[in-house]
Amino acid sequence: MSYTLMFYESQEDFAARTDPARQEDYLAGWTHYVRALHEAGIVVFGSGLYAPETAATMKRHGGETVVQDGPFPETKEQLGGIMVIDVPDIDTALEWAARAPVDTVEVRQNIPALH
Repeated sequence: MSYTLMFYESQEDFAARTDPARQEDYLAGWTHYVRALHEAGIVVFGSGLYAPETAATMKRHGGETVVQDGPFPETKEQLGGIMVIDVPDIDTALEWAARAPVDTVEVRQNIPALH
């Protein structure tokens, strides 16, 4: 079964990505985690995302399309990356989510592609 792990990060986490004093520790946690996923042979796809302030949000309202710079929701955590994995069940997906170097990971089963 295919699951998407969505990793949420705080503003402090996003800042650590580029802060010379914290970047090495930040990247070490992710490097270890992603390597373990690949070694387990369960990775379908994965990607980190640039910081929320680089985003654009498209929203339809009253038949019109409105584009807003930056993230739409005002939350303490923002989506920092995703990983699609192929594992037997939700329990295994949750086990891998628990190993991530972030505090919040949303896990959802993927709808199979139609061919």
